[in-house]
Amino acid sequence: MSSVSDLFAQAHPVPLAEALRPATLDEVIGQQHLLGPGKPLRLAFEARKLHSLILWGPPGVGKTTLARLMADAFDAEFMALSAVFSGVKDIREAVARAEATRAQYGRPTILFVDEVHRFNKAQQDAFLPYVENGLLTFVGATTENPSFEVISALLSRAAVYVLNPLSPDELGLLFDRACQRALQGLVFNEDARARLIGLADGDARRLINHLEQIRTAAATVKLPVIDGAFIDNTLAQSLRRFDKGGEAFYDQISALHKSVRGSNPDAALYWFCRMLDGGADPRYLARRIVRMAWEDIGLADPRAAQVAGEAAQTYERLGSPEGELALAEAVIYMAMAAKSNAAYVAYNAARDFVSGDASRPVPLHLRNAPTKLMKSLDYGKDYRYAHNEAEAYAAGEDYFPEGMPAVEWYQPVARGLELKIGEKLAHLRELDRAAKKLKDPED
Repeated sequence: MSSVSDLFAQAHPVPLAEALRPATLDEVIGQQHLLGPGKPLRLAFEARKLHSLILWGPPGVGKTTLARLMADAFDAEFMALSAVFSGVKDIREAVARAEATRAQYGRPTILFVDEVHRFNKAQQDAFLPYVENGLLTFVGATTENPSFEVISALLSRAAVYVLNPLSPDELGLLFDRACQRALQGLVFNEDARARLIGLADGDARRLINHLEQIRTAAATVKLPVIDGAFIDNTLAQSLRRFDKGGEAFYDQISALHKSVRGSNPDAALYWFCRMLDGGADPRYLARRIVRMAWEDIGLADPRAAQVAGEAAQTYERLGSPEGELALAEAVIYMAMAAKSNAAYVAYNAARDFVSGDASRPVPLHLRNAPTKLMKSLDYGKDYRYAHNEAEAYAAGEDYFPEGMPAVEWYQPVARGLELKIGEKLAHLRELDRAAKKLKDPED
């Protein structure tokens, strides 16, 4: 067992992250819903069948570690790119290396793309053909929803695995492993241990970084016993106050969103200020506020989207702390605005229907007819120009594909502007019924 003097005598100790890096799947802490017996990723490793995948989860939960372990388990060449610093040129170089590796050694290549959500469509398209032909097994890591950030062609060829923040118990295991492997000369009391685990807030990388800082600080002052006060003093510049109570970052943004949805401006301001005080990126909060405007307010008050967008632009121009006032005012406006998720629900319903339905052809009367050939084929025939009809509405006209079942996805709520929208929609539907009855009296 190392002595305290031995610990302090190490001028260049092994980086803690390196000392704690799992060498096998069994050493990985957390993600038991994926790595436990009979679970999806465990089965994939045991079957030894490479497949492209996307690891989606918050920072510091093992995405890079799993990618490296996969390369080891499948005897594959491991190449890593960061979407922040890489471009199409880097992708082409990776492809060339993969081709050389396959030709020379017959080994497959795993291309790990960290923060893949930062790649634009052109960059994702650049390596898609090589994923399709099997030259590359793509492993992407992202903290953002891949449904919105990854192109559909790539998403359809990759299994998506959702990784969770580490629980306090799991972080405790990591903490104990660090003490056993690299911090033998230090003693942490229970308060210090609890403080470090709480500050990590589900992020293994953050815990390791904090322990690294503590190791360096303790060696400087030759302090062998670490307490909570030393933790606070050493990490004063990196404390995040929303970590102190142990709540996860995403729980707090959820509380902010639900407070706005629930029309409680004071609670919304509380959570907004809690997150700012804890170090949350105001730009992230701005994006969420814009989302609230479209998802929970919608057409009941279209001004909400304008207020949210302008607040986000104001922050970009002024920065902190001045720009935060604009975001705060947007939060208050969102909370007090009339609420409607009718458009959100209608959009999801329409999207679900289209994704499971056949590709129905566009009716002839709705097709454009810019050429004589198209006109001879009845493209655009019998189309009714709405502006030439009473109330600028072609009552009874059908705009859906032939044979499609009747749908009424959009159901305006009786609040805000949607109250008027609902009245107009009801009136137009009544005109449709009257036109249909006039056309087919027996119906």
